[in-house]
Amino acid sequence: MNYAHLIEKLQTLPADKQAEVVDFIDYLASRFSTNLGESYEEWDEMGFSKFSMERAMQGLEDEEPTYSQNDIKERWL
Repeated sequence: MNYAHLIEKLQTLPADKQAEVVDFIDYLASRFSTNLGESYEEWDEMGFSKFSMERAMQGLEDEEPTYSQNDIKERWL
């Protein structure tokens, strides 16, 4: 598969799916990059947790919250 064919396939996807593909490419690049100075096998649990959370939260920074502080207050009867 050449790059032109890959780009054509990518362009047929909706924008949100294109973003997922880019995220996955970033994940693979960071996982297998020799520029990191360590391989993915050498990641400690905290490093992997941080990476996972960054990827999970990517793109959510600008979303409006679906609840307010009043929604999470405990009510006593």
